[in-house]
Amino acid sequence: MKTVTPITLTLPIEGMTCASCVARVEKTMKKVEGVSDVSVNLATEKVTFTFSPSQTNLNTLVNKIDDAGYVLHLPKETSESTLEDEMSPQQKYYLELRKEFFFSLWFALPIMFISMLTMFETVAELFPLPLDDINKLLLLGSTVVMFTSGKRFFTTTVKLLKSFNVDMNTLVAVGTGSAYIYSLIAVLFPHWLSIHSASQHVYFDTATTIITLILMGKMFEAKAKSSTNDAIKSLIGLQPKTATVKRNNTISEVSISSLILGDEIVVKPGEKIPVDGIIISGASSVNESMITGESLPIDKKEGDRVVGGTINNNGSFNFTATGIGKDTLLQQVIKLVEDAQNSKAEIQKIADKISSVFVPVVISIAIITFALWFFLGEAPFSDAMIKFIAVLIIACPCALGLATPTAIMVGTGLGASQGILIKNADSLEKSASIDTIVFDKTGTLTIGEPIVQSVFYKDVNREKEIISFAASVERKSEHPLAKAIVKYCLDKGIPTYDVTSFIAYIGKGAGASIDDKNILIGDTKLLDDFGIRANEFDSKVNQITSRGETPVYLAIDGIVEAIFAIADSIKAEAKYVISELKNKGLDVILLSGDNEKTVNHIASIAGIDKTIAQVLPTEKGLKIKELQQSGKTVAMVGDGINDAPALALADVGIAMGTGTDIAVETSDITIISGDLNILLKAIKLSKKTVQTIKQNLFWAFIYNVIGIPIAALGLLNPMFAAAAMAFSSVSVVSNSLRLKRAKL
Repeated sequence: MKTVTPITLTLPIEGMTCASCVARVEKTMKKVEGVSDVSVNLATEKVTFTFSPSQTNLNTLVNKIDDAGYVLHLPKETSESTLEDEMSPQQKYYLELRKEFFFSLWFALPIMFISMLTMFETVAELFPLPLDDINKLLLLGSTVVMFTSGKRFFTTTVKLLKSFNVDMNTLVAVGTGSAYIYSLIAVLFPHWLSIHSASQHVYFDTATTIITLILMGKMFEAKAKSSTNDAIKSLIGLQPKTATVKRNNTISEVSISSLILGDEIVVKPGEKIPVDGIIISGASSVNESMITGESLPIDKKEGDRVVGGTINNNGSFNFTATGIGKDTLLQQVIKLVEDAQNSKAEIQKIADKISSVFVPVVISIAIITFALWFFLGEAPFSDAMIKFIAVLIIACPCALGLATPTAIMVGTGLGASQGILIKNADSLEKSASIDTIVFDKTGTLTIGEPIVQSVFYKDVNREKEIISFAASVERKSEHPLAKAIVKYCLDKGIPTYDVTSFIAYIGKGAGASIDDKNILIGDTKLLDDFGIRANEFDSKVNQITSRGETPVYLAIDGIVEAIFAIADSIKAEAKYVISELKNKGLDVILLSGDNEKTVNHIASIAGIDKTIAQVLPTEKGLKIKELQQSGKTVAMVGDGINDAPALALADVGIAMGTGTDIAVETSDITIISGDLNILLKAIKLSKKTVQTIKQNLFWAFIYNVIGIPIAALGLLNPMFAAAAMAFSSVSVVSNSLRLKRAKL
């Protein structure tokens, strides 16, 4: 039987207004057989989910979502140009809101103005029409607003009630509908009420003004939310639409979508580099700040990698395309940022749970408020109703639903612009609470390009032979120390041999056979495994390690013939970064597979007090676990490849990437460049983002905690409640947008 692979999609969803909508959409989709891992983001207005095509289809999901009162937009097969020009559902939603708001405003202003004037008897007497007729005109204008601009609230409410659900639309519909129906009866059927005249006070102005103000708030909110996604728009705008290609000795300009791997691409001064590749001729300096956060241009020559979306400065060069379409670094960055923005932080999940029961509770409070005022307080029906409406309107939980996702969107976007790739919202949240940060040594605290400083021989007359043997074995290895020995050999112009029976001893070294000689090259652990002693080199080893260099032993047929002293320079910014981390109260530890003396030497230069040395890659994760078991919240900073187990096990794994070699799969946060200063920015960004989330949640909660009692006590006019509710969401989004101006 053929197995159908589940598909994961992220699709726009229209009609969500508050956090209770998020819970409802998730609940609705999870009920569909074959659908799992549903996550809805109110700020991006998108839903991410996994479904099995053998159990359900997208049209079924569309219908289920429609029954719940929302619209799920399916992906469209479009060309690249069409996709760029077509408006997104969010843009269409904003334009619809704007149209409905101005239409509603055109009626609401005169209705409110006339209603205010009729409250004064002396002014009312000046009207050319009797008050009964004026109220009928107000009814007509209010009816137009209720069934045009206000239609969205009532349509959604009806759909929700069919499934016994309520949300923010319900609060608005019940509130404005109550005012409208009461006023309609008072005008057309006054005898149905306890009043005896249609000239009794009516509330058409309340109904129309509430709808107008809420539409205005939603319109501003939609506009502001679009700004939270500026980072994605900027990243998308980095890639040029065309590229200059050399094919069959003919140079032509083609669409970037028609490029194929291996194409030779020509880049002129000032042009954007279209895709990823390797320079095959020419040289220049390239501005990579938009991708890596590095402010200074990087010199590029033949053999160097270039990244799509970066800007060529003054030179020109040709390069071979090695990454196109979705495989370019830029597209990977965009995908990662989008995924992060659509993910949920733990704190947001809590807010969503609260919001899921919030609306029913508010309706209950509103009903109790009405009952207490009408039955116990002996207030007129109309007065009790107004208090009922005020409670409903002031309590809409829109701000609560936007508090976390808007901050996450801005935070992850700002990070991307600084060369910081954040995998998900949870990683961003956890980063703000770390108390221990563990560094790998090679390639993280150091430059990552060790070189042979010196070689000590048992017999110096065998120098060339020994160097050749060492390099011949190390050619088979990808370890940085191995590459240093190979480079040392090549620089001296010494030829290498073919080897047989090559074996890599992970974390220790390597072995092979050359002309029937058994060659071993590695550290003391490798020598111990084979029972080999190097006592005569003890003084040299002490000399090497005291300088912070790493000794690598070469043994031929069980006898140590030489020791290579290899050192890697510490990064220029390392000491400052470590000092800043310690000033922030973080416990800093250096974790390395190198020998204790070398590790301690590097640590002393960097200003690190705690070290863990001679640890195999497989053991690094265990050391992280030990720290966590002692109550620490640990961040691990490594190269993202050799440190994969430790990065995965840490509370926050931070990979220091270089160019396109980014380990986004294992790490929670990836710093595209190797600059440790960006690490400080990443930690500062996480703290500022979480601080913004907490500010947003505080104001969203306190707004309801204070507003509901004031409304219940009859101290808040429903129109003021509508204005306050509308702008609460705008204020939360605006507070999140302040992050864009944060100095990292």
